[in-house]
Amino acid sequence: MTTTTEPSPSLFKRLRGLSDEVIKFGVVGVVGVVVNAGVFWVCLQGSGAVKSLSGFIATAVAIGTNYLGYRYWLYKDRDAASRKREITLFLIFSGIGMLIENGILAFSVHVLHYTSSGSQLIAKNVVGLAAGTIFRFFSYRTWVFKAIPELAEPEATASPELQYAK
Repeated sequence: MTTTTEPSPSLFKRLRGLSDEVIKFGVVGVVGVVVNAGVFWVCLQGSGAVKSLSGFIATAVAIGTNYLGYRYWLYKDRDAASRKREITLFLIFSGIGMLIENGILAFSVHVLHYTSSGSQLIAKNVVGLAAGTIFRFFSYRTWVFKAIPELAEPEATASPELQYAK
């Protein structure tokens, strides 16, 4: 009986695929960082509620930008059967990432008393963004943009000639 089974991908191939994903995630992330920092800077120039909420406003705009990049570029081949579920999970995990990012900013301002615009940019867009990005990467790839399950290979059967020869 002859069987053809495809060996599972080698560790090198799996790491190569993961590195490609990390690079694309980083490209989308850099676009999000630029949007986030730009909107944050513009909001800091305002006053009142806009200035107080600048971190959340900037992150919310970046989240929208990033979703488009992840869905239509990085994870375009992933299961999109339930877009409502995907968007809901994306917003939940993005919100948690936003809390991580802006929690670090709040800690910097209210506990460490770093109140200059420059120190706030570093707290939010370097330290906070790094922590939030690590969380987002693993949550998006694990729960939001799930890989399409591979179909099980049908069991190989003996050729008809061999079955009758028995």
